[in-house]
Amino acid sequence: MSQVSPPPQTAAPGPWSPLGQPTFRSLWLAILTSSIGTSVHDVAASWVMAENTGSPFMVAAVQAATTLPVVLLAVIAGTLADIVDRRRYLLLAQLWMLSVASALALLAQLGQLGPWTLVALTFALGVGAAMAMPAQQATTPELVPRPMLGPAVALGSLSINIARSVGPALGGLIVSHWGVAWAFAVNALSFCGVVLVLWRWKRQPEQHALPPESFGSALRAGLRYALHASVFQSVLVKAALFFAFASALTALLPIVVKQELGGGAGTYGLLLGCVGIGAISGALLLPKLRLRIDPDRLVLAATLAYAGCMATVALVREIRVLLAVSLVNGFAWICVLSSLQIAAQTSVPAWVRARALSLYIVVFSAGMATGSLFWGGLAQQQTTTFALLAAAACATVAAVVGLRFRLGAAAKVDTLPSGHWPQPLVLMEKEERDCGPVLVTVEYTVVLERREAFLQLMQSLGKTRRRDGAVQWGVMEDTEQPGTYLEYFVVASWLEHLRQHERVTHDERRLQERVLEQLRAQATPRVRHFVGGAPGRPLEALPRDHTEL
Repeated sequence: MSQVSPPPQTAAPGPWSPLGQPTFRSLWLAILTSSIGTSVHDVAASWVMAENTGSPFMVAAVQAATTLPVVLLAVIAGTLADIVDRRRYLLLAQLWMLSVASALALLAQLGQLGPWTLVALTFALGVGAAMAMPAQQATTPELVPRPMLGPAVALGSLSINIARSVGPALGGLIVSHWGVAWAFAVNALSFCGVVLVLWRWKRQPEQHALPPESFGSALRAGLRYALHASVFQSVLVKAALFFAFASALTALLPIVVKQELGGGAGTYGLLLGCVGIGAISGALLLPKLRLRIDPDRLVLAATLAYAGCMATVALVREIRVLLAVSLVNGFAWICVLSSLQIAAQTSVPAWVRARALSLYIVVFSAGMATGSLFWGGLAQQQTTTFALLAAAACATVAAVVGLRFRLGAAAKVDTLPSGHWPQPLVLMEKEERDCGPVLVTVEYTVVLERREAFLQLMQSLGKTRRRDGAVQWGVMEDTEQPGTYLEYFVVASWLEHLRQHERVTHDERRLQERVLEQLRAQATPRVRHFVGGAPGRPLEALPRDHTEL
């Protein structure tokens, strides 16, 4: 088996280097504008609900209406984003949100926008965002070279937080001077830039020898991958532990401003603007921080800082102190969010990226939606101060518990396809490639003193088989010949087995080389394939030197 030479060492790309890619730059600016419009909408919706109802629960319901559709639809959206043309798909999602935002502006102008109508249309906007998010995030690796992926993800987080800085202040200004109808109209216009960039983008779809996956098959493959991807699972757990409690501050800040500070939309927008400024500062400093601080320690410190911000907002009513706290709040938020997003992007291969990111988005949104409703309900039953202090205490405990789940391993994962499995030479017509199930067996002859090490490596190998498509896997030892092992795994169809060949990564190749080191000299593993539902004519035998380790 040939050795792969390591790639040459090159200088790390700078934090702004992805903006040198024209399509990425255009889409980044358009999404930034759209995010500002969304922030204007969020401020207007939350403020008009607080002003008209004075109910913490109804204010939290607006937040939940934005994020709940993501919980319900993101996995479906991620599956579609991996199997359809992403450009056209994103265009449809943006046009949907443009239509809903226009309807909100029209109803507000006519004075027909009641509390539940606002919640319903905000939910409809959330549906569009839910359908767009996985495809939008999975598009980033198509627009920049792989070395720029980390800075590109960080720039994506930066755009959101620039929007959090500019949008709330702009939203407060628009609401206080021109009314909520104009705020909703600005949001509608903000989608036009994204539509224009997507319309002009000449995307070249990837060419595959195999037909696209069906929706059901793709959905199962994505869930199966996440079930057996331990590094990605750590990202999901970290996200759940943070967002479920961090949502309290977002949901309850309008009530603190309205009822505790006696402020207006301008004060609320100013505080959120400081949050955005803190986030921008954090995004600019993060590249240097990541060089000096382990990502898990960085997330721990940022989560504890965010918990301290919630406690301060609960107890302090001095506006100058709260402005300073908002800066820290934004800095801590971007440290956690960016670290989680980069780990989610880099820990999964391209073939399943949109589906994996959709699961991350679900965890993020579920934490924000359910957290907002819970903390809003708790504030209504008790007090806003009590709810924020409880959330701060829970976030502190969650930060410590989260140390068990490591993000650092994500940076070391090599998810590029290795292509080291030779294609099986089988006489089979294209219409026969979906026959199955397929049983693959691999026979090993292991050095007796290395059996324990071999079996431990095989457990790790089994996870990769399942991640890449196996629905069943196991390993057994021959009772008559100690040291002779038979690995077996079952794939749903021959077509799915061919997809395994495309999915195997360099990390898996290195693991398989470690397995080979445990074998006796000259003991080449023997691979055999058994196909159920046999095609109408015999299959040609595989070559004897064929290996699928």
